Parts: sequence; C-alpha cells; structure tokens
Amino acid sequence: MRRVALVTLVVDDYDEAIRFYTGALGFRLAADEPRADGSRWVVVEPGAAGHGTGLLLARAKDEAQRGRVGDQTGGRVGFFLHTDDFARDHARMAAAGVTFLEEPRHEPYGTVAVFQDLYGNRWDLLQPAD
Repeated sequence: MRRVALVTLVVDDYDEAIRFYTGALGFRLAADEPRADGSRWVVVEPGAAGHGTGLLLARAKDEAQRGRVGDQTGGRVGFFLHTDDFARDHARMAAAGVTFLEEPRHEPYGTVAVFQDLYGNRWDLLQPAD
C-alpha cells in the first residue's frame, strides 16, 4: 500500500461543493461522472494527479448523512491542507471568501491557520517547518 487515495466528504450539493473546492481552495476537478443510481462520482484534488489525497464529494442521501454535513469530525480540525507558500495561499483563499477562524500563527511544526469549508468543516492551512 502506498497512500490513502481518497477520503469521503459528505456534502449537500455536488455543484456548490465543486465550486468551493475548485474556486475558493484552488483544487482541481479530477472526476465528475454520473452513476446509474443518479448520484455522481466527484473527486477533487489539491495538487497534481496522484500527488496527495483526493476528496470524494458524496451527496448526503438521508437525514443521518445530512446531519453529518459540516460536522464530520465533531468540531475538530479534520483536514490538513499543506502549502509551500503560506502567505500566498492564505491571501488568495481569504480574497476568495474562505472564512479563517483565527489569525495565522507560528508553531514549532510550521505556520498554520484554521479555516472552515462552505459547510463548516474545520481545516488547517499549514506550511510545515523546514
């Protein structure tokens, strides 16, 4: 086994999620394929193909799943987006309307700020220390 290829993120709507992840976060749309049951296989990735973990955007199918949209990790930071230029990406994301929940801070492990996605899931934008 070489890497975790995909992580499922339960969303309300495919198209609004695609717009957020590709527009505000700068991910690329790796797949958007219709399925026989009316759902779609939608994958977004933060970098070049095969370089990192993609997100499988799965539309909530029932009330139990809808209850998890935006709270997949119980309010904890559940996703970590690494960058090689924190200032550039922080500024671009803020200009695109991404909500940061704190000011950037410098930790022994790198420069970090917590943000939330369009549903409220918490993420770290992180430039690891050298």
